[in-house]
Amino acid sequence: MAKIKDLRAKTDDQLNEQIVALKKESMNLRFQQVGGQLTNTDRMRQVKREVAQIKTILAERSVGSKE
Repeated sequence: MAKIKDLRAKTDDQLNEQIVALKKESMNLRFQQVGGQLTNTDRMRQVKREVAQIKTILAERSVGSKE
């Protein structure tokens, strides 16, 4: 799981790419869960949290640029 400090150091494009990758991972985790193959159930929560953190950082930047 990435730290907020590390996420803030990335550019908007890098953060958007990371969101796409995390969404793909989330989809794969859901397929594993349905198939009964998911062993690390905590990873689903980590992925959701990381996506939310990235979206929050992007929202803060967009509000900051409008001021």
